[in-house]
Amino acid sequence: MTSYQGEPDYPHGARACTGVLLVNLGTPDAPTPRALHRYLKEFLWDPRVIEWPRPLWWLILNGVILNIRPVRSAKLYKKVWTEEGSPLLVISERQAQALQKELKKQFTGPVEVALAMRYGNPSVAAGLNELRRKGARRLLVLPLYPQYSATTTGSTFDAVACVLQTWRWIPELRFVNHYSDDPGFIEAMAVRIHNHWETHGRGEHLLFSFHGIPKSYLLKGDPYHCECHKTARLVAQSLGLKDGVWQVSFQSRFGREEWLQPYTDDLLAALAGKGIKSVDVCCPGFAADCLETLEEISVESRHTFIKAGGDQFNFIPALNDMPQHIQALGDIVARYTQGWPETSPKWDQARAAQETEDARRRALAMGAGR
Repeated sequence: MTSYQGEPDYPHGARACTGVLLVNLGTPDAPTPRALHRYLKEFLWDPRVIEWPRPLWWLILNGVILNIRPVRSAKLYKKVWTEEGSPLLVISERQAQALQKELKKQFTGPVEVALAMRYGNPSVAAGLNELRRKGARRLLVLPLYPQYSATTTGSTFDAVACVLQTWRWIPELRFVNHYSDDPGFIEAMAVRIHNHWETHGRGEHLLFSFHGIPKSYLLKGDPYHCECHKTARLVAQSLGLKDGVWQVSFQSRFGREEWLQPYTDDLLAALAGKGIKSVDVCCPGFAADCLETLEEISVESRHTFIKAGGDQFNFIPALNDMPQHIQALGDIVARYTQGWPETSPKWDQARAAQETEDARRRALAMGAGR
């Protein structure tokens, strides 16, 4: 039986709002082996991420991986950690703040934004509870994964559902499945690349590097591979690029299983071997720069390309909190919240306040405690 212990009493007459939960993958609390152990245990135990039989995977995870990888990962995180903290968390917080300002410009009704991480802090439960305290009776979940995968977007849905099943009063719920072909997102990516070329010059080859997943997930029906290619194709079209000067690759593979190919580092080495001297690499699957972009691509992949004979490697930062990105996210929110009172052009503050007060008085007249 579901327990609702600790749930706040319903305050009659409380202001209702629309809540937007921004969710990114997550980050350890500190660049230390202990923090990485805690983070990786939560991340790698998710059955959406690793689909192996649980008993076998438990032995491998707890007997091998968590005894080795936290120390190695902590050293990498220390390289990208800033005085403010984790780059992913710092950037995500700026995104949430910027989106809140954007939505205040778009809507006259109360729309509140909260940030959550699928793994680590702030947790999904913390983000949802923040919105509940602010009176969110309508909830839009916006996972910051442009391309859908069960390992990311699907896992976010699981986490949200796990929290909501403990709530007595479930808010009206909508969920952004993906935005891999959203016009605003595509345009923001094109602007980011174009601006980088204007400032730093253009390389001979543009590489769109996406986080990989096991090939077996694709064969089981995960649409991620197709959505990555669609994003890259649309961005290339927006930039007016011809075939042959851009390509898609996949990074961050884990374990011995075959993952989506071509692998980013293998492709970079092959390009250098073919005489390509300068490359630009962008990562359209990452809404915010993180370990996988700042260390894996900007440092390790750069070393791979130069070692293989390349001369110039240019990493193009993620969209982060650039205005075009925030506007695109705001437009996505507007599209997915159509029909809700707070996002309606007809919303009237005075009328909403009066209706709320009238409802409170009727409830008190019928014997409600407050």
